[in-house]
Amino acid sequence: MNSKDIKERDSKYILGTYARYDLCIAKGKSATCYSPEGKKYIDFSSGIGVNCLGYSDDRWAETVSRQLRTLQHTSNLFYTEPCGELAEILIQRTGFDKVFFCNSGAEANEGAIKAARKYSFMKYGRGRYDIITLQDSFHGRTMAAITATGQEEYHKYFDPFVEGFTYAKANDTEDIKIKVSDKTCAIMIELVQGEGGVNNLEQDYVKELHRLCREKDILLIVDEVQTGIGRTGKLFAYEHYGILPDMITVAKGLGAGLPIGGILFNHNCSLVLEAGDHGTTFGGNPAVCAGGVEVLTRLDDNFLEQVAGKGSFLKAEIEKMEGVSKVTGLGMMIGIAVQAKEAKEVVKDALKLGLILLSAKDKVRLLPPLNITDDELKEGLELLQKALK
Repeated sequence: MNSKDIKERDSKYILGTYARYDLCIAKGKSATCYSPEGKKYIDFSSGIGVNCLGYSDDRWAETVSRQLRTLQHTSNLFYTEPCGELAEILIQRTGFDKVFFCNSGAEANEGAIKAARKYSFMKYGRGRYDIITLQDSFHGRTMAAITATGQEEYHKYFDPFVEGFTYAKANDTEDIKIKVSDKTCAIMIELVQGEGGVNNLEQDYVKELHRLCREKDILLIVDEVQTGIGRTGKLFAYEHYGILPDMITVAKGLGAGLPIGGILFNHNCSLVLEAGDHGTTFGGNPAVCAGGVEVLTRLDDNFLEQVAGKGSFLKAEIEKMEGVSKVTGLGMMIGIAVQAKEAKEVVKDALKLGLILLSAKDKVRLLPPLNITDDELKEGLELLQKALK
């Protein structure tokens, strides 16, 4: 089918919940993809941070295909090898105690919210359930996750929302101290706010939050859905801050294109959820977990050093470009504050030139595949410079 046919069929049958860009993608390799008509695009979005190994990675595809030909699914009433192998790698590389697998970042955040509330209920009884999140945060679109999201634009139409959420100003220690009460059971943060504008949390702020949580037995949950799996140049962003949270949530890059989410639990809360408290039909799927094992096997120290180097190179090159006022983010999660043009206008102009970008509020957002080649990086940067002008 050509692009026109694909778009017409989509419009006829698919619910209109996505403001799609004017692009049909037919195939891709690494960070390069093509329309059905053969037009080439450099992808600096990687499926909103999912395709950490780019398009159609040979080793990953073969690993998943081999598992599909062996065992594609069984329920969580039984054991499978890939699920345990992926869990073992995650725990050994992070120092957490246990992991729960689900299917998405929103699901992972829902599970973390449930675990935090049960932890507090079991220790302190009913009524200690409030969770503090940050303004401009984004935690998903399910009912609890969207309530946790600290952006007014998402708090429309779907009343009543889940009770028990309070919003604090990011990087304002005094404000969050005021918001903490005897009802607070957890604080939930993104270390770099992705959808909220690629906003970095400050080192001192995060360390003070960590200290405050330890002092008051409040669980610290770090949403690593977008920042995790090598995106910032370390396996998880919390490593940049010298802390170990009580829980982190993960998704996106761990699946490299297949749906997976997870919650990693520290020792103090790893026994909170028991049989029957939480579950999912597809979580820990053998094929998806086999792909996740391949991802983590590739993301060794040398690979992560390369990601950090590419991120530094991108930031340095973009800061020199005409029309750029500020660059934010960590590693290969980059936000660009632009002058003269709106961020969404830059994204549209770049697409016409053959470069796929994202926006996040008033910034242009970059989330390139972690294994993007030097040639693809340079070609993409040249197109970005033209789009900025």
